[in-house]
Amino acid sequence: MSNFYSDLRKFPDTAMRQRCAQRLLKMRSTLAPLRAKRRDGTLMLATWNIRDFGSGRLNPSPRLPETFFYLAEIAACFDLIAVQEVNRNLADFNRLVGILGPNWDYLLTDTTEGTGGNGERMAFLYRTDKVRFRKIAGEIVLPKGLTVVPSSSVKPPITVDSGQPEPKPDEAVGQQFARTPFLVAFQAGWFRFNLCTVHLYYGTESGPGLQRRIAEIRALVQFFASRQDKENQGKANPQQGENYILLGDFNVVSPKHETMTSLVDKGFTVPEQIDAEHLSTRNHFYDQIAVRVRDPRFATVDGGVVDIYEDVFTDEDVDLYSDVVPASVDGKTPLARFQKWRTWQMSDHNPLWVQIKTDFSDSYLTQVGGP
Repeated sequence: MSNFYSDLRKFPDTAMRQRCAQRLLKMRSTLAPLRAKRRDGTLMLATWNIRDFGSGRLNPSPRLPETFFYLAEIAACFDLIAVQEVNRNLADFNRLVGILGPNWDYLLTDTTEGTGGNGERMAFLYRTDKVRFRKIAGEIVLPKGLTVVPSSSVKPPITVDSGQPEPKPDEAVGQQFARTPFLVAFQAGWFRFNLCTVHLYYGTESGPGLQRRIAEIRALVQFFASRQDKENQGKANPQQGENYILLGDFNVVSPKHETMTSLVDKGFTVPEQIDAEHLSTRNHFYDQIAVRVRDPRFATVDGGVVDIYEDVFTDEDVDLYSDVVPASVDGKTPLARFQKWRTWQMSDHNPLWVQIKTDFSDSYLTQVGGP
């Protein structure tokens, strides 16, 4: 089913209305092969960090009305999307959902407090005709022994000087994730899985900031590997085991970097369709999808990255938007300023996706029917 385009007629700007309709036609043509992959028997699963979606705190200018239609046109290619950087103000998110239409539902976390959390939420958008929420959801809190940094490194809260020595950190206290990962149990077709979305600590490119990022990845992987092993203990039939998929913005530096090797540890793997060797179109590796699946019937059949600027906010549009790019946007040339500004319209991340097999009917009937 197509998105709801009726609000296009409400645009007060005739030029924008016509431009948006023309661009949507181009996008529909470009994205048609990707949309055609949506079919019974598979799940189109994606992760997308939509930059500063809703807060306007870092955004130099609000998103244009046309932008929401472009975002929705891309989102509609998938069945289930993990979205990062959804902010406290949900006006932008709700506008996107409204364009997608009533066949979509969503789950949101509360915002993570503290400077590291950046006031962000985690979100799952999903088609209700393809995906079922299994009524289990929760934010991941690490137990003692798996915290990101030891309690000795956690500074006590700042208190008014009372003449008393500052209290020592509680030995049971340790550093949690900067932005709390969000786990939800879903089912698509025959495939039951636990899906965890993340936006891990960025910090600096070296030193303590980088080490904290690596520590978050290691702690997350170890947490879920241990949990899955315990849940599957004693289950002789691997088809009845628990399956885990981690996806989101891991801030991975490169395929050979420690941020990546820490992710593909403890039995987690990245589907070959989106790994660095097979997907040469990837220009960065922040976003990842990693699986640790016990069900032997599981298979990924395709995957890729969507170029969000192929038809909209292209370099040729620099003059078209010159009057709306704020002077506060840094850049040595008009094109450089435009290229930076457009990341707050669309994003500085491209959607990463995999297509997962979900129809296990033949396997089941073969087991029941016997040789």
